[in-house]
Amino acid sequence: MKRVYFDNAATTPVSEAVIDAMVPVLRDQFGNPSSIHAEGRSVRSLLETARKTVAHCIGAGTADIFFTSGGTESNNMAIKCAVRDLGVQRIISSPTEHHCGLHTIESMEKFQGVEVVWLPVDARGRVSLEALEQALVSKPSKKTLVSLMHANNEIGTMLDLEQVSAICRQHGALFHTDTVQSVGHFPIDVQQIPVSFLSGAAHKFHGPKGVGFIYINPDNPIQPFIDGGGQERNMRGGTENVYGIVGLAKALELATADMDARSGHIQEVRQYLMDRLLETFEGIHFNGDYDGRYLYTVLNVSFPPSPKNEILLLSLDIAGVSASGGSACSSGAEAGSHVLTAIGADPEHKSIRFSFSHYNTRADVDFLIEKLKSILPELVRAEAVVGG
Repeated sequence: MKRVYFDNAATTPVSEAVIDAMVPVLRDQFGNPSSIHAEGRSVRSLLETARKTVAHCIGAGTADIFFTSGGTESNNMAIKCAVRDLGVQRIISSPTEHHCGLHTIESMEKFQGVEVVWLPVDARGRVSLEALEQALVSKPSKKTLVSLMHANNEIGTMLDLEQVSAICRQHGALFHTDTVQSVGHFPIDVQQIPVSFLSGAAHKFHGPKGVGFIYINPDNPIQPFIDGGGQERNMRGGTENVYGIVGLAKALELATADMDARSGHIQEVRQYLMDRLLETFEGIHFNGDYDGRYLYTVLNVSFPPSPKNEILLLSLDIAGVSASGGSACSSGAEAGSHVLTAIGADPEHKSIRFSFSHYNTRADVDFLIEKLKSILPELVRAEAVVGG
């Protein structure tokens, strides 16, 4: 049966070029990069070449990139080490962050006594920068970490990274940003827009799962989050996932080089889906800042109340369409979205996240629309039925 994949915000298919880069490492480059013999030195060279590639893609110094197991570890590392090593007493964040950020911040509040300030968001999920500035002004002597994601993984609303960076620098606050959804899809240059910490994960830009990176500004030295044998220049213990790291670097290199072509294609497919949904169904609207500052790989669609709402995702899956109700990281079951709750979305409506890659086509959209018409016939516009 034909299937179309519209869940790229959860994970992307690994590109053939990335697989081709990884296979020789799996097959032949088996040395431990910490070993001093020839096999170890050969693998160490691959590791450092990958580090240089990642650094180049985000405008960082090579020594400021550290490889991790993914975005969750990178976010935990930034937030927890900022509290432990940099004297952070207060964290400012938003209620629409990814759970790995939210729960880490809540953990710091519960177990370390850190003050937490949750910034308000509007109906499109945009963080109030006025409230951020007011919070920073209110307690200028309290060491503060601002932790805000660049692009929301559920509704696609984006942060003005440049403005937040400037506000944090003006008030002497540290700034951590989760760019898991945006790196590889938008230009990021930490020289042009300074941050204290930045997180990324390979599987969001057609690399392998289980590998990510963190950028650490050298002005904010922290101690290891995972202790061990001194790998990653004493910053993260544990033998490096070299073939995964090689895959990450290749995927990010390709995503950066092809960014304009990929983004143009994805934007066109996304807009085509928006147009088809609006012309075919009654009562459709979109969540997030969908026509403002948005993540072009995500479209969060709200369907009006229907008896089919509770099984809409399952019905789509049975029909051959992979989509999501929100974050794929909480559990395999559907649950209420904290993001939709935060923006005041109507709980009677069913929200589905369709997320795209450059592999998606207009034909995929047509397939999806036909399946939705058969699942939700009561929502089909009369002119759509007449026009076929």
